[in-house]
Amino acid sequence: MLEWKTCMRGGVTVLLVYLLIHYWSGLSGIVRLAVSAAVPLILGCVIAYIVNILMSFYERYFPTGKKNEKWQRIRRPVCMLLSFLTVVLVIFLIIRMIIPELVDCIRLVLDQLPDAMNTLYAWGEENLHMSQWLSEEAGQIYSSNLQNTDWQAVVKKVLDWLMTGVGGAMASILTVVTSLFSTAVTVLVAFVFSIYLLLGKERLARQCGLLIRTYCGKKVSSRVLYVLSTLNQSFHSFIVGQCLEAVILGGLCTIGMLILGFPYATMIGCLIGFTALIPVAGAYIGAGVGCFMIFTVSPVKAVLFLVFIVVLQQLEGNLIYPRVVGASIGLPGIWVLAAVTVGGGILGVGGMLLGVPLAAGIYQLLRADVSKRKKRSL
Repeated sequence: MLEWKTCMRGGVTVLLVYLLIHYWSGLSGIVRLAVSAAVPLILGCVIAYIVNILMSFYERYFPTGKKNEKWQRIRRPVCMLLSFLTVVLVIFLIIRMIIPELVDCIRLVLDQLPDAMNTLYAWGEENLHMSQWLSEEAGQIYSSNLQNTDWQAVVKKVLDWLMTGVGGAMASILTVVTSLFSTAVTVLVAFVFSIYLLLGKERLARQCGLLIRTYCGKKVSSRVLYVLSTLNQSFHSFIVGQCLEAVILGGLCTIGMLILGFPYATMIGCLIGFTALIPVAGAYIGAGVGCFMIFTVSPVKAVLFLVFIVVLQQLEGNLIYPRVVGASIGLPGIWVLAAVTVGGGILGVGGMLLGVPLAAGIYQLLRADVSKRKKRSL
């Protein structure tokens, strides 16, 4: 009887593998369609998970009001409202600090572009004798065109060509309106779904636990719940630690730039702190943008800024990150780099953010399992 059941399970497994391979294109299309349709719900789960960290913090310090039934009913919505307002305020402050300074920098580049091109031509003529490489008539045209070109108009024409030439169809009014409407609906549905999740998170957790215990059995359900608990702890610790590390790094960068007299100190510090949310590579992305902005003011200060960032990154990588993030997720640095590389290659920036806590959770599970097996073998 036991051998017959084993053969049946083996046959069903082989059949399922065959069907999966043979109909892979159709199945993958169905999966992509299902994931595309569930994007608002997935986004809502992400929003709810992040906001729940803040909401749990507010609920921890808000009075419970056990004797006041009305306060108990409004306590959860008040804490949730404060959490959403906190997130919106942080995003607003970041945009308010970065966008105006970035626009001013681009405007400064466009204003200085004609003088820079003329200076470049004069340097090339003085050191490389570029006009001698061309015929006399071509050299005169070359000199006249460089010196008399309205570079701002050239840049505007290039941008207009990019918008109306190559990408004209994509930049049409109908496409833009449709895209904006679709995005707005997705965000609205995700926001509403996240509110439902946050209001009834305890009930949903009990229902999910009941389903797992009912259909998976006692032994399997205990393992599944243990894995989910470990992953939840890894993601929670990573988000809190990464945000704290980004605030510390952005604050140190701003203070250091103000002391050393670098321009755009507040904006670049905020940008580096924001991009530091991306593990390992994020701060370098912010440093590249900051270096370009400082370069428009002073090339020498841009070089000194790079030296400052390298020193700050060494301080952050060796002292701050291991204590704030590394200790919280319990993942060695080499696996952090591996998780960022693999996750970024699969899902881009989102993969970088998901890769580290996911790898930390798997690392914790493997370490616990290895330790348990060692104890059994002794």
